[in-house]
Amino acid sequence: MRCIPGGRATALSLILAACLAGAPALAADMEVAGVRVPEQLSEGGHTLVLNGAGLRTKFVVKVYVAALYASAKSQDAATLINSNEPRRMRLQLLRDVDSKSLDAALQDGLNDNTHKAERAALQVHADRLSALMAEIGSAREGDVIDLDFDARGVTVTDNGKQRGRIDDPAFARALLRVWLGDNPAQSSLKKALLGTP
Repeated sequence: MRCIPGGRATALSLILAACLAGAPALAADMEVAGVRVPEQLSEGGHTLVLNGAGLRTKFVVKVYVAALYASAKSQDAATLINSNEPRRMRLQLLRDVDSKSLDAALQDGLNDNTHKAERAALQVHADRLSALMAEIGSAREGDVIDLDFDARGVTVTDNGKQRGRIDDPAFARALLRVWLGDNPAQSSLKKALLGTP
């Protein structure tokens, strides 16, 4: 077995160290309530980065882990809500939830964060959301519901199965305000989704 002369070995070590130092750091996944939350997702050819993730509780019961993905990170709720770039709100259930309860929580969030006149104009889309939630039926612990937002509206998917779209940018913004609006479902969750302390 031939030994590499000391000078050459040192040079190779330095080159390797320099290459590793210049390499981009690998993105680290998060863990929230025992759920692994990927740092990046790929959606329709776009790479989405994790903006923030947190736990949704109701009466101290853990309901779901929510993770917000965006094209670029932002701590400004209005920027995320009004963006035309792809965004995804991923909900991973931590307990069994029937679709009526899930829909009722979303409808309450819409009511709490939408002016009355706008809410009336969006009622047909709110009804469509209820129908899509009904198609999901009972969500089980571990199930994943994705809400994909874009410039045209929002797509509802559960466990990788697309349920349907609502093509109205105003409704998409209203739905995202359920978590990021002035009266969010849970203020601590809003902060976690925005990545603010």
